[in-house]
Amino acid sequence: MYIQQFFVDGLGCASYLVGCEAKGVAAVMDPDRDVQKYLDAAAERSLTITHIIETHLHADHVSGNTDLAQRTGATIYVHEAGRAEFPHQPLRGGEVLELGNVRLHVRFTPGHTPDSVTLLIADTTRGDQPWMALTGDTLFVGDAGRPDLVGVEAARELAGHLHDTLNHEYLTLDDGVLVYPGHGAGSLCGKSIGSVRVSTIGYERQHNPALEPRDKAEFVDFATRDLPEQPGNHQRIKAANRRGPKPLGEVKLKPLTVIESLPHFRRGAALLDLRPKADYVEKHIPGSVHLTLDDQLSNRVGFVLPPEVPLVLLLADPADYRRVVFSLARVGFDNVIGYLADSLDVWEAMGLPVTSGDVRDIEPRELYELIERGNGSRPLVIDVREPWEYAQGHVPGAELIPLGELMGRVNELDPSQPVAVICASGSRSQSAAALLGQKGFATVYNVRGGTSRWLQSGLPLDRN
Repeated sequence: MYIQQFFVDGLGCASYLVGCEAKGVAAVMDPDRDVQKYLDAAAERSLTITHIIETHLHADHVSGNTDLAQRTGATIYVHEAGRAEFPHQPLRGGEVLELGNVRLHVRFTPGHTPDSVTLLIADTTRGDQPWMALTGDTLFVGDAGRPDLVGVEAARELAGHLHDTLNHEYLTLDDGVLVYPGHGAGSLCGKSIGSVRVSTIGYERQHNPALEPRDKAEFVDFATRDLPEQPGNHQRIKAANRRGPKPLGEVKLKPLTVIESLPHFRRGAALLDLRPKADYVEKHIPGSVHLTLDDQLSNRVGFVLPPEVPLVLLLADPADYRRVVFSLARVGFDNVIGYLADSLDVWEAMGLPVTSGDVRDIEPRELYELIERGNGSRPLVIDVREPWEYAQGHVPGAELIPLGELMGRVNELDPSQPVAVICASGSRSQSAAALLGQKGFATVYNVRGGTSRWLQSGLPLDRN
């Protein structure tokens, strides 16, 4: 038997290749959109991918299942409660899938979603008892799946199902069973997922807060409070996964000259500038959106751009093109036209406009002094955290607009008034500030370190 974990930093997604080397067959669980890595890993082990299994229909990232099926001819398996609309084999709890000497026991484990399953894996050359569990997004290291991504109104009912799943499915397993979750640290599918990517039932039984003894009512309250912000475009991503994502195919470099790019801009394409921030501040194309090219790109882009907009990329290094395309495609931004191969000097030499400046990073004490000054330079403070975070303490006078709502509420704000954006640490506020900058706000501040650094600086917080 062979198992390999693949991990996507930022989104915190884990997927798996499980195979029987003796018979040369394998399954991929929860594939992301960069499917070439599964093909390469299977080829190295002389394995043929025959099964593609979804532990559930995801809300935080778009699956690569249809792309992988197109390339391999493998069958896609999804639990019947997922109501998937693409060609697939419905799964039911209690089924056993065979991969040569490897048996995959399907357990129906609803809670995170109504269609969640867990795969208990047995290597029959060693024994009939399963010794590892692929738990999807239901049980994590140090956490359990949040129950609200299919709709807030369904959260409490799903939390009740999650209580039953944890107690009647997972806690009945032997302590030595290995836990391979569908997410690690960085994912928004849990509250506080641990950074270790593999655990055991025994360790989770002792140390996972979600597995502490509680009656169902207490657990429902525990599972539905203090949830982090929902992933950007999660409803759209869920719908795309139910329909079946359009296969990406092979991703090739698509350089564009200035002349080639202009018709796309005239038809409404957006320019996503991914160069280092210092380069953007020095010179950039008016109306472009700047995001940092890092592991958080997938999480941020959905808060500053609509997913249907065609995109032209501006890169510091064309070698980053493939990485960016997959980062965007994982969250449903499939319409990348190409990248601007000509420099901004060429753009400017053709008489096209450029500008300079950017959102300004500001320290909490600087913001406090601007607020206290109370003259025309005093900014409106926008807190883009979730309501439960805001209630725990916020900058006095700050207006709450959660990041997921900002795009739809930006017209409520006066673009001529200075705006300071704050979150818990400075990450979400960076995305919000980029959106306001792209919308033409004259003065935008991003508060470094967020409310954490504000508090560390000895500045007051309101809890009203």
